[in-house]
Amino acid sequence: MDESSFILGVDLDGVVGDFYGAMRKIAAEWLSRPEDALTPDVGFGLDEWGIAEYGGYDRLHRFAVTQRNLFRDMKPIPDAPGVLRKLSSRGIRIRIITHRLFLKYTHKTSITQTVEWLDNYDIPYWDICLMADKGAVGAHVYIDDSPDNVIRLREQGCRTIVFTNSTNRSIPGPRADNWHEVEKLVMDSLEEWTTGTLDLFGAAGFGRQ
Repeated sequence: MDESSFILGVDLDGVVGDFYGAMRKIAAEWLSRPEDALTPDVGFGLDEWGIAEYGGYDRLHRFAVTQRNLFRDMKPIPDAPGVLRKLSSRGIRIRIITHRLFLKYTHKTSITQTVEWLDNYDIPYWDICLMADKGAVGAHVYIDDSPDNVIRLREQGCRTIVFTNSTNRSIPGPRADNWHEVEKLVMDSLEEWTTGTLDLFGAAGFGRQ
């Protein structure tokens, strides 16, 4: 871990980008159903939309990325770009950590769209890490929405904030319901790091659960 900067590990889909809102619109087209017929209250695999009989999640995801530019055109979560700019201006190193390369033959498209999207919304970052094992990258604090990722990171002793959506309501806090709450939690952790009191293994309710 880089000891010279405070590092915030940031997931993209469902945290900075409105992944589920974008996927709902695309899925409605793909399923030939009205958008309001698809519940916004979904689990992580979008099973509530009945996509299994149409080919399943991987097929929908491939269509969304390669035919509808999902990672380029999705809207940001409200206030996310602005808060990340504020955090960056305070000397926090933004490390994007996202697992977008899980489908074969879409890697170039996914990477290109990701960089274009970040630049289009002027989202600051020092690093982009596209990998599944987020704890292997290293950050002082992580923000993620995936239940599996949050559990795995906390098992590794990583201080992790849950960004609230319908996929993770059963996961214990600490959590943020919006980006202003993210800002406060991150700034509290930065203050601990600055004073040498940051405990990655459980301080202030973070770490091992």
